[in-house]
Amino acid sequence: MQHVRGLVLACAVMAADTGAAWANDMPVIKVEMKDGVIIPEIIEVPANTRFKLEITNTGTSPVEFESMELKREKALAAGSTSAIVFRTLDPGTYDVFDDFHPEAKAKLVAK
Repeated sequence: MQHVRGLVLACAVMAADTGAAWANDMPVIKVEMKDGVIIPEIIEVPANTRFKLEITNTGTSPVEFESMELKREKALAAGSTSAIVFRTLDPGTYDVFDDFHPEAKAKLVAK
């Protein structure tokens, strides 16, 4: 019985390692939001590929990364970082904005 437990544990560890490696292979695209500005204004991402958009609020007020076309939103407190994982995106250009600072706009370009 102990041998079976050891085998199950080994399989679980291998599965966890494979998942971690797969997550580490995912491209990470970094975006900064700061008091009414989104940097960069053109966010280039890979089309038809799983990727992570890492968003950091370096400003002093809350921000909300949002895209109506992508049906995604993420609110962040000042000084915080969070991420949105996209399974895939078709090639194209998508509008994004900061819902708390309407003047802050950018384009997410999948190519």
